[in-house]
Amino acid sequence: MSSFDAVIAKFSRYATVTAKVTNAQYQGAAMVTSAQIRAARGLLNWTVRDLAEKAGVHRNTVTRAETDATGPGHATAAIRAALEDAGVQFIAENGGGAGVRLKRKE
Repeated sequence: MSSFDAVIAKFSRYATVTAKVTNAQYQGAAMVTSAQIRAARGLLNWTVRDLAEKAGVHRNTVTRAETDATGPGHATAAIRAALEDAGVQFIAENGGGAGVRLKRKE
């Protein structure tokens, strides 16, 4: 693969992530904490690599999101969407503290 092809492939992957994220998910990404992302990944027993693949982002992006090294954005929204698709519910700060839980299986 030429360097040009590699750049195009990388751009395509990030364009796909952006296209998957709706405006509502983008707004919701601002309300998720790094601790919630780490806890959600733990509930699912996923590695950083697993979450990165499911969210369509680089594994370093997941690490940055889990350590507060990045702010809300399309990548964080894609991470949240992937976790929610897997059954994670994010619980907002409501006096009792922010958290995560798995949806009940129906």
